Amino acid sequence: MIPLPLARIAELTSGALAGMADPRAVVRGPVVIDSRQVEPGSLFAAFPGARVDGHDYAAQAVRSGAVAVLASRPVEAPAVIVPDVAAALAALATAVAGSLPEATVIGVTGSAGKTSTKDLLARLMGRIGPTIAPVNSFNNEIGHPLTVLKADHETRYMVLELSAREAGHIGYLARIAPPAIGVVLNVGTAHLGVFGGKEAIAKAKGELIEALPATGCAILNADDPLVREMAARTDARVTLFGRSPDAAIRAEEIVLDERGRASFLLRAPSGAAHVKLRLYGEHAVDNALAAAAAGYELGLPVATIAEELSEAEPRSRWRMEVTERPDGVTVINDAYNANPDSMRAAFKSLGVLGSGRRRFAVIAALRELGEDSAALNEELGRLAGSAGLAGLVVAGPDAGPVLQGAFEAAAPGSGAGAPPGAADRQDTRIVHVADAEAAAAELAGWLAPGDVLLVKGPRAMGLERTAELVLGGAR
Repeated sequence: MIPLPLARIAELTSGALAGMADPRAVVRGPVVIDSRQVEPGSLFAAFPGARVDGHDYAAQAVRSGAVAVLASRPVEAPAVIVPDVAAALAALATAVAGSLPEATVIGVTGSAGKTSTKDLLARLMGRIGPTIAPVNSFNNEIGHPLTVLKADHETRYMVLELSAREAGHIGYLARIAPPAIGVVLNVGTAHLGVFGGKEAIAKAKGELIEALPATGCAILNADDPLVREMAARTDARVTLFGRSPDAAIRAEEIVLDERGRASFLLRAPSGAAHVKLRLYGEHAVDNALAAAAAGYELGLPVATIAEELSEAEPRSRWRMEVTERPDGVTVINDAYNANPDSMRAAFKSLGVLGSGRRRFAVIAALRELGEDSAALNEELGRLAGSAGLAGLVVAGPDAGPVLQGAFEAAAPGSGAGAPPGAADRQDTRIVHVADAEAAAAELAGWLAPGDVLLVKGPRAMGLERTAELVLGGAR
């Protein structure tokens, strides 16, 4: 973070110093919302949480080295008191971004793949200059400014992930750190119930493209018609990526190995180079192409892009993490979040990685799908029931449509109470359990050496806990 005295922070956030705060004391960063992450020189932003209130940890944060607390009410510590902590963070981040004219901001959005693309792009930009990027999926009105506040005068690239929970969100985030390059991956069915339709989702995602200056560049997915149409919403230069023949940055000759990792020829206007991904799933190709397109626009040679993409390992947790248990059971932990599109991609990857082996899955009913929820969850059940699984565990509430679809799609003779079948058997054992821990307990009696397990569901279900327990994690 750029060093700022408390007096300046109070000015930027329309706050007032309290608790004997020294106006000359300098915050050097980081800005944190978890008192356990405080370092000497930090600013601790106090938010009320679902179980605890950050204001209650103000004194502890200062004892750990925080210069002051950004708070919405008086605390027993030096503080900057503001009407709204989230708005204050945004104001502070806006000021920091505006003071760094040498830094290029790259925004990434889409219904799926944002975090993986952001991680790849951060790696590519690191080849050119000092780069900051969000931890995991810090992409909302709190995480976004926290990421921007990591920047300092040495920063040359900010790779920022922007999410939308309703119309106007991406536009709001883009005003905090105005992007020079905007990457739109896809328009899917995530948050369909919130927006009411894919066209409304496209309108919201396109706010990133509308925020670009005429001197900027829009990186758009040529294979998604709703994304391709966003070209009409900007005066910036447009670069298409994808598998379409007219995409400037495209993948040719895609091949998957026995573990579902893709190799392809990366084609660009200046030449081509071979890429062999270490990331799992064919959908990783699209994320890699998006990152490649942005890197190419910023001057990276095709050979360098291909080299970096080929060496990239997963950076963010619970996204197609593939782990081998000592007994040979393979666990695919893709539990960070889920929507209909990412579910299809995950089951496709399971089919490749688990070819010739017994396959199992733990899933949960998808959320935020609005009036289409029952139909889309029933479709999810049919997807799982027809995937040739030996066993399917559906965890958590609102599982009725998923179970109905799964039972209907499973082969005759399958159903709850049937034992898991051998690799060539079509029967699928289908059970419903209450939560992530119960799912792990159920699987304990099913899995045998050589089996493959997929764990995937909406973030609220916390199914990463299932994967951790199956892998022998502590209770």
